[in-house]
Amino acid sequence: MRAVFVFLAVFVSHAAARYTADWTSLDARPLPSWYNEAKLGIFIHWGVFSVPGFDSEWFWWHWQGQQPPNKTCVDYMSKNYPPGFSYPEFASQFHAQFFDPEEWADIFNASGAKYVVLTAKHHEGFTNWGSPNSWNWNSVDTGPHRDLVGDLGEAVRSRSLHYGLYNSLYEWFHPLYLIDKKNGFKTQEFVMHKLLPELYNMVVRYKPEVIWSDGDWEAPDTYWNSTEFLAWLYNDSPVRDTVVTNDRWGAGCACKHGGYYNCEDKYTPGQLPKHKWEKCTSMDTLSWGYRRKMKLSELMPLSNIIADLVETVALGGNYLLNVGPTSDGTIPTVFEEGLRGLGAWLEINGQAIYASKPWRVQSENNTIQVWYTSKGTTVYAIMTAKPFKPTVQLLEPKTSVNTTVTLLGNSKPLSWSPLSPSAGLIVLLPELPYTPGHAWTLKLDGIQ
Repeated sequence: MRAVFVFLAVFVSHAAARYTADWTSLDARPLPSWYNEAKLGIFIHWGVFSVPGFDSEWFWWHWQGQQPPNKTCVDYMSKNYPPGFSYPEFASQFHAQFFDPEEWADIFNASGAKYVVLTAKHHEGFTNWGSPNSWNWNSVDTGPHRDLVGDLGEAVRSRSLHYGLYNSLYEWFHPLYLIDKKNGFKTQEFVMHKLLPELYNMVVRYKPEVIWSDGDWEAPDTYWNSTEFLAWLYNDSPVRDTVVTNDRWGAGCACKHGGYYNCEDKYTPGQLPKHKWEKCTSMDTLSWGYRRKMKLSELMPLSNIIADLVETVALGGNYLLNVGPTSDGTIPTVFEEGLRGLGAWLEINGQAIYASKPWRVQSENNTIQVWYTSKGTTVYAIMTAKPFKPTVQLLEPKTSVNTTVTLLGNSKPLSWSPLSPSAGLIVLLPELPYTPGHAWTLKLDGIQ
């Protein structure tokens, strides 16, 4: 009888844990712990737009979608391609002949990232996998003639990295979407016959642990059937226990509904928010996709990337850093150099980043900019600039006789003295080692 009672209790508990297709229920789902501990991910924008490699991943829309068209894009096409050349013709030139997923995964692993998010489908509608709902407009039927999503996923996961997929809800020029749009989104031909079958198939086939939704803003979540999809994802999908999602599920959802919040591209809250968030940004400051004309002055230097990462983590966020590969399947050397430089900095300072939590004070700027993170009873003070003097003053920590200070990368305890009886200390620094990242971390134990 007792065994029956236990079984019924477990069954009722399991049933009660199911999520219903409404935001109140879905927003109450706890975020899987791996995501908050990971802190750093790599974003990859790759598709047919990588072939022209001009303007940005929005090239097709800027050329033939927006009114009036972007003159720079129109002039580029008229000077370099024959009259009547159509955007879909670029797909046959998307060869990816040098794409080596093992090499990519090695670079991402060396960066210190813990998860990778690839564009499975951007707004152009081309899928980087053999979607049965995207006939002849996918990487298996044309162009590379291979499953890019599957090949990269296998390599990434073999290095114990989490794998996620970006998926655009809308497609600029899909006939069914244009019909629904013309009908004021009162019909759902595109959603029922293209978007949802493809999305369910993608999840079951590749089991992504991140679904990075985008392209939602033209229609409400009720048009996209977002809550129904998320209820299935959280209740019955093969990734129900580990998957995380963002907040782009319909007009008005950003920064309000979903798993973690993106709010907008390159968003920084400025203060500690109450909800888990992620900053997505790109090493190329002018584009997410590959640009053949990119200049060094238009790329984020390593010191800026690390300062941005540190601020994001101190404010409780994750950092998703984007690279745009070429159409032949290579990651530009300048991106690889930045990623490996980031990994070298994290090799020394990673304990202040991974699995850390915001401290009671997130930053101070007394003598230099300092960002705080914490892990258990340990507090980390990350200096994102080199002090002018061989000392640094920290006003916020409250010291005790048991306080110890070390510099990450150097186990020797540093000398320090209190600034006042109530709080603060001044630390005597050693010669700080050169780092292209221009950031150093003090580990503080025995403080409040």
